[in-house]
Amino acid sequence: MKQIQLSQPGGFDKLTLKDVDIPELGATEVLVKVNASSLNYHDLLVVRGLIPTSDKRVPLSDCGGQIVAVGTAQSRWEIGDNVISCCYPDWIEGKPQAKLLSFIGEHQDGYATEYIAVKDTAITRAPNGWEGIESATLPCAALTAWRALVDEGDLQAGETVLVQGTGGVSIFALQMAKAMGARVIATSSSDQKLAKLEALGADVLINYKTHEQWGKAVLAATDNEGVDHVIEVGGGGTFSESVRATKLGGHIALIGVLSGPSVKEIILPRLFLKQIRTSGIAMGNHTSQQAMVDYLEKTDIRPVISHTFGFSELAEAFQLQMSHGHFGKIAIQTEP
Repeated sequence: MKQIQLSQPGGFDKLTLKDVDIPELGATEVLVKVNASSLNYHDLLVVRGLIPTSDKRVPLSDCGGQIVAVGTAQSRWEIGDNVISCCYPDWIEGKPQAKLLSFIGEHQDGYATEYIAVKDTAITRAPNGWEGIESATLPCAALTAWRALVDEGDLQAGETVLVQGTGGVSIFALQMAKAMGARVIATSSSDQKLAKLEALGADVLINYKTHEQWGKAVLAATDNEGVDHVIEVGGGGTFSESVRATKLGGHIALIGVLSGPSVKEIILPRLFLKQIRTSGIAMGNHTSQQAMVDYLEKTDIRPVISHTFGFSELAEAFQLQMSHGHFGKIAIQTEP
């Protein structure tokens, strides 16, 4: 079978397509045929060598696939079941614990492979009727949005959600928030992308290049009250404005650091006087993922896939991701 391995110290030129044997199954494992994957920012950091990993690591944390063989001592799955990966294979339920947060594609081999043997507890079912390439967008981006809005945010109909940019998490958050009856304010540096966000249902559009202090524009759009929830993916360059844009008693889900890992300036009294609650979000557990799948089956939500690359074009896909030339998810279709 074909498999992509990452040599250290990392870099796009360190991705190598290899021929390896199909893995043998342990008694409690299943063999998954990987139909598709999708790219996440975490994957990009691993491949670039900015997150250390082992030599010859198989990258990618997302998978939409089908079970083609089962171990002798497992009873959860049957051959032919459609499944999706779990970014944390060991975090089944409850609160995060350090011993449970082994990340696939970083601490252990991921899904840049045609077949993979995983523990029967390391996957959940895929949504009924979804293609593998659609399901492959869910484990990281969609689950992060779900946990931010539902598990940590307790989003209610009529509330207002701010989403930043046009990456996978933000677009899933927009889709979920609209499906749950919320009002959505969306920011981007591109008027063209803002038009696409509007087509997906965004109610208010703000170009953060035109409005450098875009938090003020958010306040103006909410009668100076602010939003109930912020999906904060920017990090250092956006957090202060997110605090400005959040209402009294609101919630900021801190998810990404696309604009930098540290905040240059934050007015702390604004944070505590507004009694803002912040949640650090890094995907979620399997119980949350299954609840999300159950919910998605009741909606007409489908992932927005900007570009699709072949298995052997992984380096080119990452280069597109770095250039911010995508809108939504970048998919990797496993080649037959």
